[in-house]
Amino acid sequence: MSDLIGASTAAQPRSAPVGEAAPLAPAAAIILAAGKSTRMRSKLPKPLHPLCGLPMTAHVIRACRDAGVERVVVVIGHEAEKVRAGLGSDVEYALQEQQRGTGDAVRAAQPLLADWQGTIVVLAGDVPLLPAETVRHLIAHQQATCAQATLLTAFLEDATGYGRIVRDAAGRVTRIVEEKDATPQERAIQEWNPSIYAFDASALWSALTAIEPNNVQGEFYLTDAIGVLVGRGARVEAIPAADVRDVLGVNTRVELAACAAVMRERLLVKLMLSGVTVMDPRATYVDVDVEVGQDTILEPNTFLLRGTRIGQDCMIGPHARIEASTLGDGVKVLASQIVESVLEDGVRVGPYANLRPGSHLGPRVKVGDFVEIKNARLEAGVSASHLAYIGDAEVGEGTNIGAGTITCNYDGFQKHRTVIGKRVFVGSHSTLIAPVTVSDGAFIAAASAITEDVPGDALAIARSRQVVKLGWAARYRQVHSQQAQVKTPTAPEPSESHSGQE
Repeated sequence: MSDLIGASTAAQPRSAPVGEAAPLAPAAAIILAAGKSTRMRSKLPKPLHPLCGLPMTAHVIRACRDAGVERVVVVIGHEAEKVRAGLGSDVEYALQEQQRGTGDAVRAAQPLLADWQGTIVVLAGDVPLLPAETVRHLIAHQQATCAQATLLTAFLEDATGYGRIVRDAAGRVTRIVEEKDATPQERAIQEWNPSIYAFDASALWSALTAIEPNNVQGEFYLTDAIGVLVGRGARVEAIPAADVRDVLGVNTRVELAACAAVMRERLLVKLMLSGVTVMDPRATYVDVDVEVGQDTILEPNTFLLRGTRIGQDCMIGPHARIEASTLGDGVKVLASQIVESVLEDGVRVGPYANLRPGSHLGPRVKVGDFVEIKNARLEAGVSASHLAYIGDAEVGEGTNIGAGTITCNYDGFQKHRTVIGKRVFVGSHSTLIAPVTVSDGAFIAAASAITEDVPGDALAIARSRQVVKLGWAARYRQVHSQQAQVKTPTAPEPSESHSGQE
């Protein structure tokens, strides 16, 4: 992870925004996500690889939506149905039957956008760090300059693996050359092509009719459309990205991890600047769509997964994993997992607690070590300090759950519910066999197996009677000592007396 405050960027020219003050004309986007991407070495299609809580290509879709793009078309091919299911129904889809290059992929979207008038943004589905502001700036520049095409470019000292931007003596873009087709002089160029464009729609479709697969790969390159437009005397603009990391692509799991580190860094910087203390940013993992309130402290090895909302003045971690849950103010979570649950103000959880989906903890509830809760509601002030399972249950205000208590909610076929009232004392090692109700103020004696409802303010005892056999242990040891000497197996006869006398 790079420096979190004042993160450095690659030295490169920066362009001033052109025409951003004026409202943008409508724009559409084509996101290319059809390739097989063998370098990921995965059964999961590359567009669906998770990155900070979203599939990788979903970040690109979100950038377009946040930039104000009206229509988003995702071009799919390899594992098309799986990609469609993973990205959802908020976009349109075009199918590239055979992967014959980026130009062919864009043409697959033409039937959907053939009548579109105005700007079409074309971008790859593997640039998850691309900000919405950059997409908007690209569209604004294209529209303000009336260019037929505007390229987003970036600079690297070593641009190996990327297509290079070729300019003439006056600095005008003349073409884009892919590395496999480049000369040694062209490969030395540091300005490279992240494959992010804004086209005039009519110019795009016209240029695509003229490209040919005259390259090492035998594919239709979208980059060749730039050369076609330049050859026709069209205006082609190029603007550099403000931060080279914004346009980094993902082709391997190594690059995926690098992009995830940058995204987490940005998310954590935003949280810290909003008033959250992050004790060790390099050991704290926060997804998109996570909210954390002012003066909350995130300890190391904390994971806040997508959909989590945390209030003010909380202490989270170390070693906490919270997913799609809502926590109120003043909550403390130590070394525990919480999934799809609600914790109200002042709750204390952990260490080593497991809150499964459907758990709702009222104000000031205490859940201690090795307590598991599932689909249960605990009202204000309930305490389950250690070694308990509370599933499919309702527990009233001020009730104490002793160590080793379990609610037996499953009979092998159905789940059943346990209802425990207010100010109930459940003794240690109790078993509540659902369906069962324990009413307000009742006491459950330790080690009881409760199978019937318990009235309010009653004492329920459900355990076998203790038997004590005086002197039995001494005689047992004596017999075993004799056996060890003569090697004759003999055992004392147990007494049948329940009085303790033999």
